[in-house]
Amino acid sequence: MSQFDVIIIGGSNAGLSAALTLGRSLRSVLVIDNGLPCNAQTPHSHNFLTQDGKTPAELATLAKADVSKYTTVEFVYDTALKAINYENHMEVGTEKHGTFTAKKLVLATGIKDVLPTIPGFKECWGISVVHCPFCHGYEIKSKPTALLAKGEMAMHMAGMIHHLTHNLILLTDGEGDLNENQLAKLQKHHIEVVNHKIDSLTHTAGQIENVVFTNGDELAIEALYAKVPFTLPIGILNALGCSLDENGFIAVDEMQKTTNPNVFACGDNSSRLRSVAHAVASGNKAGAVIHMELVHESF
Repeated sequence: MSQFDVIIIGGSNAGLSAALTLGRSLRSVLVIDNGLPCNAQTPHSHNFLTQDGKTPAELATLAKADVSKYTTVEFVYDTALKAINYENHMEVGTEKHGTFTAKKLVLATGIKDVLPTIPGFKECWGISVVHCPFCHGYEIKSKPTALLAKGEMAMHMAGMIHHLTHNLILLTDGEGDLNENQLAKLQKHHIEVVNHKIDSLTHTAGQIENVVFTNGDELAIEALYAKVPFTLPIGILNALGCSLDENGFIAVDEMQKTTNPNVFACGDNSSRLRSVAHAVASGNKAGAVIHMELVHESF
């Protein structure tokens, strides 16, 4: 089968949540997924009711089993390379399985983190170098911790992390850009600022031990928060006419609809709320709205 009601690009939490809702509504659905979630290296997932502490792989297995019960949902393990927006349908081309068409398209692609080239950073990412105090903060509370960030984001994150540990140091990696008021606030809360350039991270099996600076100094820590940039499948987005918001995410309305009326986005690619719980909720909403739109178009 190559024609579907809905094609979902991305088979992680958001995409599978949308597929579940659509499958229960007897919609023919194709989920295209390449099996490369951004949280593959994360040992545990938290802050999701009834599943707190499970590994991302466990959650994915349970979710896939739920969705697979619905026979109108099909899966293709492949990478979506292109998408074309025709007047009455969408066309998606894949790397290995050819082309598929659908009336509606869901982008549940997640985001791709762009990690700094600091030796040791990649090996620690998701394990002891983390992005979110809601997802990881409880497990590393009170530990010697550093924050790698700058500007307004540094101040925002510092306040959140300081609530979890007072043993906190801010690292700017040589790009100190804080104003006097910001520096005074950090000093008030006894948060030291280190502006030295980072050379590398030492670790054992992803557990960070030291930040090594280019001047030879070392900082012993057990956890590091870092805000890193990300990329999206810009080629597909441009072809579909989907705009980005001021933060670089896919712009969606309250119903997860993009600036293309037949394309929806859900999960990490369209929200700063990067969590399993939010991904599932936004996928559920997208699936429900798509079903209702298809009903209205045919009834």
